[in-house]
Amino acid sequence: MRIALTSDQAAFRDEVRGFLAESLPAEISERVKNGRSVGKEMLGAWTRILNEKGWAAPNWPRENGGTGWSLVERHLYDVECRAAHAPVLSGFGFNMVGPAIIRYGSEAQKAEFLPKILNADLWWCQGYSEPEAGSDLASVRTRAAREGDEYVVNGQKIWTSAAEHADWIFA
Repeated sequence: MRIALTSDQAAFRDEVRGFLAESLPAEISERVKNGRSVGKEMLGAWTRILNEKGWAAPNWPRENGGTGWSLVERHLYDVECRAAHAPVLSGFGFNMVGPAIIRYGSEAQKAEFLPKILNADLWWCQGYSEPEAGSDLASVRTRAAREGDEYVVNGQKIWTSAAEHADWIFA
């Protein structure tokens, strides 16, 4: 199958390619290229560069800080990022917590948390692994019980992915 880009799509690809060539720090790109880890400081710096451009959350709705890109544009962006050896942004904030807040959160929660995720000012870790369940959400036994204005969470954990970098935990 042969697929050709439209002129607008090719121009978009070229814009992304140019931005990456100009804005992606060489040290970060080299680390990714050589299979070395990119620490929180470097990943945060890259996230802030993307956020300043408005490109940190291409999959989020525009009204929540996303790009409003089409699926083709998002694909072209991903391809160019991989070709330039750009690091993948924090999955917990951008792919799990942010979308949950966008869908289910109050306006106050959106205003509080989404800008901080977009700018790497707030990092999340996963908090739902349990003995005999792992992270199979259908098998976890941890529960939250409302007590007045708070929830008290009871249960056990066996690991907390990304805890060493996190400010908050989601469960």
